[in-house]
Amino acid sequence: MLPTLAVSIPLTVLIIFTLNILLAEFGAADISGAGAALGAVTQLGPLTTVLVIAGAGATAICADLGARTIREEIDAMEVLGIDPIHRLVVPRVVAATIVAALLNGAVITIGLVGGFVFSVFIQHVSAGAYVGTLTLVTGLPEVIISVVKSATFGLIAGLVGCYRGLTTKGGPKGVGTAVNETLVLCVIALFATNVVLTTIGVRFGTGH
Repeated sequence: MLPTLAVSIPLTVLIIFTLNILLAEFGAADISGAGAALGAVTQLGPLTTVLVIAGAGATAICADLGARTIREEIDAMEVLGIDPIHRLVVPRVVAATIVAALLNGAVITIGLVGGFVFSVFIQHVSAGAYVGTLTLVTGLPEVIISVVKSATFGLIAGLVGCYRGLTTKGGPKGVGTAVNETLVLCVIALFATNVVLTTIGVRFGTGH
């Protein structure tokens, strides 16, 4: 939760502050809730999920499986007739997918609450207006595509972490190299996936 707070709150404050300044110039500061909801649901939540899942989740999975690989634990499991994919990979990938979706929801909630506090108490926007405009441009379709994005990010991060962990070579140094490669691969893959899913969402009427 702490990494989520550390990433989402500054981003939210920056977005809301910039948005409110722009809206104030047009005399429309009272609809800042609409902008906060759209930004948090369609981009802030999924992108924060990318950073946390790639930086913490996938690398931890890779380090764990990489250490098991160089200690030949994976080979020992196969000798005992235990499928390492079923026993080690599947639970981690499923967990990463579920956690990513839950993390996305937490980031959106934190973002909206942080936006409310900043808008109402710092920039003196009406609390009723902020809450009343949250669903002005953000509805169920945007929420669905946000959940799909985050779950997909978790799935990809879990798969990348497991793959690099199980293919680690070169002893302890190889584990460190695999972890670094996992981080780079995850960030590239997840941001590319975000672009694709956002484009699809816009095509079907989401992510205005």
